[in-house]
Amino acid sequence: MRARNVESAAVRGGSQVPKHAQVYAALRREIQAGRWVRGERLPSEAELVRRFGASRITVGRAMRDLQERGLIERRAGSGSYVKSAAAPGGHTFGLLIPDLGETEIFEAVCQGMMASPLAREHALIWGSVRDADSSKEERAWQLCHQYIERQVSGVFFAPLELSPDKDDVNQRIAQALDDARVPVVLLDRTVWPYPRRGHHDLVGIDNRRAGYVVTDHLLRQGARRIAFIAAPHTAATIEAREAGYREALFAWDAPIDRAWSRRIDPEDRAAIREFMNTARPDAIVCGNDRTAARVMHALLALEYRIPGDVRLVGIDDLEYASLLPVPLTTLRQPTRPIGDAALSAMLDRVARRELPARDILLPCELVVRRSCGA
Repeated sequence: MRARNVESAAVRGGSQVPKHAQVYAALRREIQAGRWVRGERLPSEAELVRRFGASRITVGRAMRDLQERGLIERRAGSGSYVKSAAAPGGHTFGLLIPDLGETEIFEAVCQGMMASPLAREHALIWGSVRDADSSKEERAWQLCHQYIERQVSGVFFAPLELSPDKDDVNQRIAQALDDARVPVVLLDRTVWPYPRRGHHDLVGIDNRRAGYVVTDHLLRQGARRIAFIAAPHTAATIEAREAGYREALFAWDAPIDRAWSRRIDPEDRAAIREFMNTARPDAIVCGNDRTAARVMHALLALEYRIPGDVRLVGIDDLEYASLLPVPLTTLRQPTRPIGDAALSAMLDRVARRELPARDILLPCELVVRRSCGA
């Protein structure tokens, strides 16, 4: 659905390329990528008119062009059917996700890629490194070179976090892939710290909106001294969530204190105790569920009642969020649709290297559980 919306916007965006040619190119790419197999019926012209925001005449001309080039067969009274097979061989894409196996969201994102109709003729590879004892940074660098040597068609890259050297390593990897002319689609986070953007496509969620939504929810429950806690050396996504947290406080004219926003190792119970004694929050927004789970265990060990003494929320809705000692209120990431949208973005990028960089941000769902007191 996200990929279709992006293409629809491109058709309406005033490009010098005629609309019928844009519709033709988009459908041709999808046929060659295996979205529809030989003999499968395409969407009706009325559906394509709605999808691309084009006239029926424009869509009809694109369909005639597809027919003339032997890609489809038009049957009177029945519709249009794929005539040619997908492009032989397909593409091979590398997954460069250092946190795969540690952060649950990326496993579901990869499942979304593999389950996508666009994945039929393509292959995803994880790669492997010889030295299993090497650091996460070294393993990521080795995978980068492995994908370049294998001449993959593109790389899905989730930049490193929770490392003091993450920015240098991430930028070195991105530059190496750029120098090798390997298309890159970023998952969840950017290579460069805010406000730099970079030139790669990004697929994820609107993290600023996420921070706003969970903070707004706490404010609606009556909380006023709301803190923000995240682990040190986190990705730029956490900074965006913190910005949304501050924006919600400002919108509600609630107290804002820089001392209430901290980077703390959630395993350090002495640091958590000191923070609670000095900030005295009645609610805490955590940068993600992983941090929220550890903060919750620390607070319970320090004999704080959740939500009686302090309300707690996270972001991501990891599988264990509902299984914590106090079920966690959080914002659910649409992980599988993110994977589907990422694969669509990659195929677009392979087909058209000149496309401007895009942020493809999917909406989240607030999941209310007991930790917020609602």
